[in-house]
Amino acid sequence: MAKGLQGFSWTMLLLFCAIQELGSWAVHTAVEGPGLGQPGDPALLAGGRVKRGWVWNQFFVVEEYTGTEPLYVGKIHSDSDEGDGSIKYTISGEGAGTIFLIDEITGDIHATERLDREQKTFYTLRAQARDRQTDQLLEPESEFIIKVQDINDSEPRFLEGPYIGSVAELSPIGTSVMQVMASDADDPTYGSSARVVYSVLEGEQHFTVDSKTGVIRTAVADLDRETQDRYEVVIRATDMAGQLGGLSGSTTVTIVVTDVNDNPPRFPQKMYQFSIVETAPVGTAIGRVKAEDSDVGENTDMTYQVKDEEGVEMFKVTTDSNTQEAVITVQKPLDYESKKVHTVVVEALNKFVDPRFVDLGTFRDQTIVRVSVLDVDEPPEFRPPSNLMEVQEDARVGSVVGVVTALDPDTANHPVRYAIDRSTDSERIFDIDAKTGAIVTGKVLDRETAGWHNITVLAMEADNHSQVSRASLRIRILDVNDNPPELATPYEAAVCEDAKPGQLIQTISVVDRDEPQSGHHFYFTLAPEATNNHHFSLLDIQDNTAAVHTQRVGFNRQEQDVYLLPILVVDSGPPALSSTGTLTIRVCGCDSNGAIQSCNSTAYVVSATLSPGALIALLCWSF
Repeated sequence: MAKGLQGFSWTMLLLFCAIQELGSWAVHTAVEGPGLGQPGDPALLAGGRVKRGWVWNQFFVVEEYTGTEPLYVGKIHSDSDEGDGSIKYTISGEGAGTIFLIDEITGDIHATERLDREQKTFYTLRAQARDRQTDQLLEPESEFIIKVQDINDSEPRFLEGPYIGSVAELSPIGTSVMQVMASDADDPTYGSSARVVYSVLEGEQHFTVDSKTGVIRTAVADLDRETQDRYEVVIRATDMAGQLGGLSGSTTVTIVVTDVNDNPPRFPQKMYQFSIVETAPVGTAIGRVKAEDSDVGENTDMTYQVKDEEGVEMFKVTTDSNTQEAVITVQKPLDYESKKVHTVVVEALNKFVDPRFVDLGTFRDQTIVRVSVLDVDEPPEFRPPSNLMEVQEDARVGSVVGVVTALDPDTANHPVRYAIDRSTDSERIFDIDAKTGAIVTGKVLDRETAGWHNITVLAMEADNHSQVSRASLRIRILDVNDNPPELATPYEAAVCEDAKPGQLIQTISVVDRDEPQSGHHFYFTLAPEATNNHHFSLLDIQDNTAAVHTQRVGFNRQEQDVYLLPILVVDSGPPALSSTGTLTIRVCGCDSNGAIQSCNSTAYVVSATLSPGALIALLCWSF
């Protein structure tokens, strides 16, 4: 026995036919069952060696075996085994003792469970040959593989669904929509179990699918989103390259037909009617119209415009960006009495036109909008709108200043009554005739007190005072010459004691409260009572001023230190008015250069009631 062990070499015999020997496997299976070979099979052993071409370290077992007996897998055998049971065969590794059992005497291996290649494709085990009495390992253990042989038991599955694709309407035939892919869990290296082909199960009238790639394409060129905007296409995947008996799976692909701008806008009506009151302010919305468009999204964006000349002048059309409606508004004041009905041509056109579809027709449409103007009881209107009147300040009370006129613009033409808003003429300087609108003076006027008056005149319907209009009226008071000129200030002048004749001692000017239209022109002379004085002279310069000069040599302030010179001032009228003013002249001591050094501190205050005789006495006291 020891001698036999020294020469021991053992050989794993593969009794399950390799893939290349499927024909032979089928014969053995038909005769002896599902295992490939039986102990002592002459096809397996020849001179103690494995037949050429057989894989000695790999076994095969068909998956999904449904028999009632354990499935024979194969045999391990040593050519030193004399069949006396002295060698014990054992296995270890994946599934040893549970899935796979070995007859320790014969080396036969059986599978006790149903195997699934899609869960596990092979098992790696190790074989041992031991001395049954000593349990001594006769040879180093040898590794072998049991491979699970595939059968077509898995149908193709679409794992990435649900599938949703899109294609633009009117796309050409053959336009790619999307790609679907199915997976088959069977062995792709064995036969055609995992070789999948695609076909259209439902929807083949509109779409095709590439049998190899799964690319879905359009089958027609007239897909119309407005007719049908989505399709449910069923795609089938069949394994075994589509041969009879192959397994199949299917999925539903939703194909959305996207919009292109292939539909023009169309007004659902050829005429619309609206009405609006004539007093509606500019900017008031009259109404809305909308052109329908079967497209969606930006392909329905509209712009609107008024096409006729009258409509452009009176009305404005804008687009509501949210609703795509045309909003018609008043652009110019309406007047029922002038025109009761306006006809407006409104045009709608797509904002974005696709040049590919311009041959389908014009992408615009027109409609007529009739706007009826409604009459409103309007207040009277002032005509003409002039707001300036003039009256002379010396006009008698009751004099007519001017006439205002207002008319009822309504067709009824109600009588008009007039009044003055007394909040603008609280002193009742003016009155108005309620029926004629004539404005008259109510009090004596004085331009110098108030040269302008601003009053508000009311015009109202005689039988409906709530219908009232207001007009602002400016009345200018024209000047008359009713104020005499006066010296501009109470002039005072000084003269040196050593003054020489002809020296200028004062230039005087005057003021006049009147404002003659031709301007002021004043005349200056000495008052009659001073014409014979020998002290001073007066020269009218002809520019509304006059100059006072000395007329004698030297003055003596010890004798007389103040002179009062009366001056007569006359305006240009008409009528010419005059007044007399007095120039006070003081005699002062001066230095050699003529600069005043000192004057008497006593001031002469001339009373307004000082008589001409007293003035003459003061003027001529030293003579």
